[in-house]
Amino acid sequence: MKQNCNIELKISEDLLKKFLFVSAAENRSPAAQFAFMVRNNVAYYEKTKGKIPDAELKKIDVSEYSE
Repeated sequence: MKQNCNIELKISEDLLKKFLFVSAAENRSPAAQFAFMVRNNVAYYEKTKGKIPDAELKKIDVSEYSE
């Protein structure tokens, strides 16, 4: 079962305002905008460097970020 995870993000107030502007302009909540950006970043990585192997993903501990 997939879990929701939390991650703390520290950015400048100016960058946060710009991010919130883009989120609103794209008709997405900030959480949905962040998830959209992360999915696009992973897709770009895999397109340029190859698919991330499942075996490597299984090694990563996400317990620190799990609810």
